[in-house]
Amino acid sequence: MSYWEFVKARTATEGAVWRSTDGLLYKRTGGEDLRAEGEFQQLAAGSGYPVPEIVGTGWEDGEHFVVERSLGASSLHEEALADVRRDGQISSGTLSAASAVASCLLRAQARHPLPATPWFGKAAFAAEVFEENPDFETPRVHEAVERALDRLARLPMVHGHLDYGLPNVLRGGVIDWQHHGPVPLGYDVCPALDIVAFRGRGQGSYRITPEQRAAYLDALDETAAALIGLPVSEHLGDFLLVKCFFFLARMRPTDPARQDKYIKWQYRRALFARGLDQYESGGAIDTGAFPALDRFAAEHR
Repeated sequence: MSYWEFVKARTATEGAVWRSTDGLLYKRTGGEDLRAEGEFQQLAAGSGYPVPEIVGTGWEDGEHFVVERSLGASSLHEEALADVRRDGQISSGTLSAASAVASCLLRAQARHPLPATPWFGKAAFAAEVFEENPDFETPRVHEAVERALDRLARLPMVHGHLDYGLPNVLRGGVIDWQHHGPVPLGYDVCPALDIVAFRGRGQGSYRITPEQRAAYLDALDETAAALIGLPVSEHLGDFLLVKCFFFLARMRPTDPARQDKYIKWQYRRALFARGLDQYESGGAIDTGAFPALDRFAAEHR
């Protein structure tokens, strides 16, 4: 392993990420899930998806490994943080790069549609959410979900990332396809700026202005209109309702002594409830109205 430098342990699964000493390659290790992810990534690359090129796979010391070319030194999330430290806000260059990569992915997805297939359960981690929050499994919640799914049924189904966001986006493409699965076109890219609010807006975060969000969505709508004749931003509220589930999944703490984890779980529950209220009232969810985590914690500790 002298050729590789340890980067981090992989999240939500086994294995680790390593970087070559010259910075040109990344090596990921894991189990059967990584093998399946690598196979999908090669399929996606052949379909024009902006993904890292895989240059080697195999088994080593009982683990599967995937070696892929680097897409760059920094994610757009890291670039956004650097922008804020320097200028107090995200730069137009970072947002333009986000729009460009998202549009590239949108084009590749639209050109390779899938047959209609169930997708909500996996994308939302719905079973886990209801298991940890049984009080949310109500007719009211199910009716809202059915409303969103009915509206989204007009969009083509495509291969999706499911965990798309600026931390997984570099100027050269999109990494970490661990949770890939079928989604309606636009599900990955449309909420990418709004989901920043689910993180709590604490240290190591940033705000997206309404003008920045509008410019980003306009770029996506222009791309989608040329591909399918429909804008995708009109489904942002539907997508964000699913994200309310996604960000609540696996949040319930198992250690009663971890007050910080308990507060964060309650915070995500509050965002779920607020998002549901907004969606029911007008079909949209305003993440800009979400409270910051530190303020919520101070009020509910």
